Amino acid sequence: MRPLKLKISAFGPYSRTTEFDFTKLGTGGLYLITGDTGAGKTTIFDAITYALYGETSGSNREVSMLRSKYAEETTPTEVELTFSYRDKEYTVKRNPEYEKLKARGEGTTKQVANAEIIYPDGKVITRIKDVDNAVREIIGINKEQFCQIAMIAQGDFLKLLLASTKERIEIFRHIFKTELYQNLQDRLKNESIKLSAECKRIDESISQYVSGKTVP
Repeated sequence: MRPLKLKISAFGPYSRTTEFDFTKLGTGGLYLITGDTGAGKTTIFDAITYALYGETSGSNREVSMLRSKYAEETTPTEVELTFSYRDKEYTVKRNPEYEKLKARGEGTTKQVANAEIIYPDGKVITRIKDVDNAVREIIGINKEQFCQIAMIAQGDFLKLLLASTKERIEIFRHIFKTELYQNLQDRLKNESIKLSAECKRIDESISQYVSGKTVP
C-alpha cells in the first residue's frame, strides 16, 4: 500500500483542512517523517491509520480524542486518504463521532461516525463494518500488522524486531497471500495422517490373520 494523498480537517492539532501530497516523495517505497516534538508527526500516522482501519496508530490515543480542540465549531472533523495497491487507486473517507453545532436553533448535536471507500471502478461502499472488511480484503493485513510493517511510529520499531517467529510468519503470510499454500499443506498433512492410520490398521489386521493361522 502506498499513500498518494491525505486530507484532514479539524483533526488532532490541525484545526483547518490540511492536505498532504505524498506523490511528491516519489515511488522509492521508504519515507521518513521528521520534525520537532509536537509538530504533528504522529497525527499524520494517526490520520492514515484511522482512514484505513477506524483506529489510531497508538494504543494511548482514543478515537474520541481526534476532534481538534483548536477547530472552529463549524469545521467538520474528517479524514480522506487516497492510496494505491497493486497499481489500483482507492479512496477511503471517515469521520469520528463528535459534538457539532445544530443546523437550526442553539446548542449542539451528535455527528455520527461514517465511512466510505471508493473503488477504482467507481463502486462505493458506505457502512463502517463493510468498509473495515473491504480495507482488510484489499490490503490483506489488519491494523496491528500494518503498524508493524508498513508504517512504524517512533519507538515501535523494536516491536517488529522482538516479534515472535509465529507472529512474523502470520504477517508475511498475509502480505504475500500464501494462505493457499498453507491450506494445501494442512490438507496434505491431514491426508497423510489418515493414510498412516489406515496402513497401521491394515498391518494389524494382517498380523492378526497370520498369527491366527495354524501350521498343518
